Amino acid sequence: MSPDTKSFPASRARIHFAGVGGQGTLTATTLLSRAALEAGLAVVSGEIHGMAQRGGVVESSVLLGGWTSSVISKGEADIILGFEAMETLRALPYLRQGGAVFSSTDFVAPPGVSSGKESAPDLAAVQKLVGGCVEKAWFLPCRELGIQAGSAQCANTVLLGALCATDLIPFGPEELKGTITRHLPARLVDMNLKAVDLGVAAVS
Repeated sequence: MSPDTKSFPASRARIHFAGVGGQGTLTATTLLSRAALEAGLAVVSGEIHGMAQRGGVVESSVLLGGWTSSVISKGEADIILGFEAMETLRALPYLRQGGAVFSSTDFVAPPGVSSGKESAPDLAAVQKLVGGCVEKAWFLPCRELGIQAGSAQCANTVLLGALCATDLIPFGPEELKGTITRHLPARLVDMNLKAVDLGVAAVS
């Protein structure tokens, strides 16, 4: 799918990351920031708030193209990267009108849902709610594709590959793959490069 990018600037983007602990949200933030820097872009990034333990909410930001603060207020994000479906839904207030959403279809049940004390919408409901708010949304089976690449931990790289394939940011998958090759441990490089390719294919 080739999105209409008329509402997106050529070299500036505010990206809001949303996930839960253990999904590699902050690793993805670092990789995208490094790829942007190595592509010659001005970058500001930061952790909005997060909990390191598995299952805790993690939010971060990457702003490309010359911003002075890493803070993205509600209604300002050009792009939301959701590494967990419910966190994608919760992050929607940050998205500006005309923005885009890239989300994993994976669910990590919060404690209240796991214990049966609370309920959560299923994927179809999340997709309907997101689709009712945005024109450009991609939902990818990131964990499944990560396993196909070599490890479920590559799910975050799948989502980055999808983003870099859509021309919504001013660099592409090859720049991301170069950063992965230079900065990840050697034993993780090949599987993450494959994860990028699977993310690209998922939105092509």
